[in-house]
Amino acid sequence: QAQLAESGGGPVQAGGSLTLSCLATGYTWDTNSRAWFRQAPGKQREAVAAIYTGVGKTYYADSVQGRFTISRDNAKNTVSLQMNNLKPEDTAVYYCAAGKSAWKLPPLEMGSYDYWGQGTQVTVSS
Repeated sequence: QAQLAESGGGPVQAGGSLTLSCLATGYTWDTNSRAWFRQAPGKQREAVAAIYTGVGKTYYADSVQGRFTISRDNAKNTVSLQMNNLKPEDTAVYYCAAGKSAWKLPPLEMGSYDYWGQGTQVTVSS
């Protein structure tokens, strides 16, 4: 099965930028979608962005549209999340996910993904 490892989190001031990366290793050939989710303390995990790795089609949550950009490098089995104009409400643990059901299941729902990383903390201070 696939293993996912996130990197790039850390503290940042409001208005700043961070780029998260997710490296997929192991048995990944049958996965065709990647996504970023986040979970703030006391809140449910929510979708941030998703990408279908074959064609590069992207999806974004309304709260990050225009500020965040998801991209993939299939040769390196890596998906990135460029986060600009960060706000304190973006503070959360960010999780990478990989799925096998592109075009079949909703791209911004947790149930559409089969593999998850351990998460990386992003803290935005005002």
